Amino acid sequence: MDANLKRRTFLRAGAAGAAGLAVSAMAGGGPAARAAEKVVSSTPSAAKLGWTVGGQLYTFRKLPFYEALDIIAGLGLVCVEPCFFLQLDKARPKLKTNEDLPPDVRKELKQRLADRGVAMSAFYSDVGKGNDNDKARKIFEFAKEMGVGAIVAEPPAEALDLIEPLCDEYRINLAIHNHPEKAGYTNWKPENVMALCKDRSKRIGACPDTGHWVRSGLDPVACLKVYEGRIHNVHLKDALEKGNRKSRDVPLGQGAAGYKAVLAELKRQGYRGVMTIEYEHLSPQLVDDVKACAAFVEKAAKELAG
Repeated sequence: MDANLKRRTFLRAGAAGAAGLAVSAMAGGGPAARAAEKVVSSTPSAAKLGWTVGGQLYTFRKLPFYEALDIIAGLGLVCVEPCFFLQLDKARPKLKTNEDLPPDVRKELKQRLADRGVAMSAFYSDVGKGNDNDKARKIFEFAKEMGVGAIVAEPPAEALDLIEPLCDEYRINLAIHNHPEKAGYTNWKPENVMALCKDRSKRIGACPDTGHWVRSGLDPVACLKVYEGRIHNVHLKDALEKGNRKSRDVPLGQGAAGYKAVLAELKRQGYRGVMTIEYEHLSPQLVDDVKACAAFVEKAAKELAG
């Protein structure tokens, strides 16, 4: 982690003027010293379009979930998408935010979320790995208990026969994610993801990662058109350079994605659902960069709403 980030002490974020958060936690210190407060959305205009703007836990991967949650709430993001491989709590480093959490910790997690008014609307998972039915069912049980609407994952094609009936049984969507183009990898191309969805339940769909499309040299708006009718979650991400697989993230609207057009296309499609800000670049001003992403979505939504 950049040393400058360790020196950051306070966060000022959110339309409600949320109290400053002690971001010294980003250096591995304790959680913000404040009582849990209900989040006040920083994106009310987006909500009017049916967009629920949240944060992807990978953005704050240097922190355990419980500490990152206060930052996410302070930014006015009303939902969170945890990752199955990331730590839950600094005091119990072996605990990961996934289906292996024991019942008492699940109850604790739900209470933490409720205290802040933040929903766990999506869950980034390895569902389908090993084509293991028992593991997949356990993931869906966890997702249902947490109130998850979409499981974001990249399961192998052969695992979809196992996952599809679970989606219908639990009434939870599968949102197939994409990473940048690389040898032997197919999900980078939207047509390949849609081929996986073909002739399957409408609950089998996509989670477009617009930043990764930029890195792959693709036009995000054209890619979104391919996904029309099958988008179950969105990873809001912009990247500086088109076609550069290692291009760094930048705040929305400052990169090569053409983000005003991206959001306009989602509105045109009538997309109503979760939009998760994922910011992979560990910049010295990480919190401010995420705040800028939320502000961009809110400004664009206000303009789109007329």
